[in-house]
Amino acid sequence: MDTTVGNTFPKQERLCGKTSISRLISGGRWGTVEGFKFCCLRNTGEEVNRIIVSVPKRLFKRAVKRNLLKRRIRESWRTSKGMMTTAGGTDIMILYNTAEILDSSRVRAAIEGIITQINGWD
Repeated sequence: MDTTVGNTFPKQERLCGKTSISRLISGGRWGTVEGFKFCCLRNTGEEVNRIIVSVPKRLFKRAVKRNLLKRRIRESWRTSKGMMTTAGGTDIMILYNTAEILDSSRVRAAIEGIITQINGWD
């Protein structure tokens, strides 16, 4: 099944499970882009690239704002994931890291910056 066709975000592209997340945090490579912090682990043995998104409660007490930002991040990933040069098997954790609510265009630019940085890593 080819998942790179179209701008979809199926369940198999969501990173979940304690072991997968701990492996990503302990063995992944960290980076930053304006307003975001991210961790990436390549060659995980999976067929697809998987992501997890986190917006901390210490920055936004209201769940409505946290969910808005998570939706914006996932939507930006969904439309920009075609820029990834790796065929699959990359796990990515994206952490929102600023106290202001970024608009969709700035979130999209940041996600594209994350993808560009990951593509530049060997």
